[in-house]
Amino acid sequence: MLEKLMVDTNTRCQLIDVSKEIQAIINKHKIEQGTVHIFCPHTTAAVTVNENYDPSVPSDITNALSKLIPHHADYTHTEGNADAHIKSAIVGSSRTLFIKDGKIALGTWQGIYLCEFDGPRTREVWIKLIKDKE
Repeated sequence: MLEKLMVDTNTRCQLIDVSKEIQAIINKHKIEQGTVHIFCPHTTAAVTVNENYDPSVPSDITNALSKLIPHHADYTHTEGNADAHIKSAIVGSSRTLFIKDGKIALGTWQGIYLCEFDGPRTREVWIKLIKDKE
């Protein structure tokens, strides 16, 4: 089963917690045990799993990445978003997680984030559900 989640971003760089939306897709398909593959089909956005308890963590991540990979540097890519491509390549375009007892199997403080590096935009997140054989 493949679902598409549409996410509107508001700023150039931000992390948006999409855990609840992905859990809702799992609930809709009534998957009790299986795997969820989360893929971002954009070259300037990514997907990660990180802490979702402290609201400062997403901004710490984007601020640190922006210091390491500044928006304006001596890049040869002429569209003005080379930093976004590099950040996306480092963070990665997908994550695979387990579904256990109908829930995404995450650690106590973990959440799933869409990472925007070239916004604001409307982004797609593709969700592939694979149900375990019973």
